[in-house]
Amino acid sequence: MKKVLALVGSPRKGKNTDNLLEFLLDGIRENDYEINKIYLIDKKINPCTGCDYCGKIEACVSKDDMSSIYEGFDNSDIIILAAPIYFNSVNGVTKNMIDRCQKYWSLKYSLGKQYKRNEERTGVFLATGGAPFAYNQFNGSIAVMDYFFKAINANYKGNYFISNTDEDPVDKRLDVKEELYEIGKNIWNIKDFYLHR
Repeated sequence: MKKVLALVGSPRKGKNTDNLLEFLLDGIRENDYEINKIYLIDKKINPCTGCDYCGKIEACVSKDDMSSIYEGFDNSDIIILAAPIYFNSVNGVTKNMIDRCQKYWSLKYSLGKQYKRNEERTGVFLATGGAPFAYNQFNGSIAVMDYFFKAINANYKGNYFISNTDEDPVDKRLDVKEELYEIGKNIWNIKDFYLHR
């Protein structure tokens, strides 16, 4: 059975970003997959202080709720991160969690080891932007997500972006719901995708 870790970076439960993720999860539920959905806002995650502890002993010095996220990475085949876009990148709640993945970068580049090297894992990024459609609205987040998925050794399979959510909320977008449902049903075998609606 495939295991899915679905991380919600938005502090607003039941709103645009959460709804976008639920559309995808509805399709995934058609498979016999185990889903672990985590709201980052509910977790106490201290910021990375750049102390380099992880560069010496393969662990983060900070003892907080990030340990459950690390465990989720360890046990998951599919990692989905859903976040709102603030100032052309992921919001602070999401970025704080990503920064704590420094331990994986240190494992590879400071200690010369690999994390989950021989396991096939899939990474998908969903994002919402309140402003009207703009071709570069999500550009700042793409580089962050690329390095994030590389750090946790997941194959960055796709982006699904939706603009203008201030005027046209996600829960009213039946086209998006149908599209994400189909992506979710085929999430393990889907080809790389970049969709901006």
